[in-house]
Amino acid sequence: MGQKCAITGKAPKRGNQYSHRGKAKYLGGVGTKVTGISKRTFKPNLQKIQVVIDGKVKRVRVAVSAIRSGLAKRPVKRKPFTMPSI
Repeated sequence: MGQKCAITGKAPKRGNQYSHRGKAKYLGGVGTKVTGISKRTFKPNLQKIQVVIDGKVKRVRVAVSAIRSGLAKRPVKRKPFTMPSI
């Protein structure tokens, strides 16, 4: 399974982390310089939640961006309220 979103397919990506020194020009300095570059990974923000997939409730790892945008369909915890018939 690993670190992968079940809905969007987001997975860790490789990139660089830059170290800077110096004072920015707009603050009165001579500008910032890159003093080091090291490899790093950008990990997706995954959460284990219950999702309805093909009519069945499953607990899967989903990216928070998918939860907030409404792509992850959450199960109904209880029946909606209805007025009793008299």
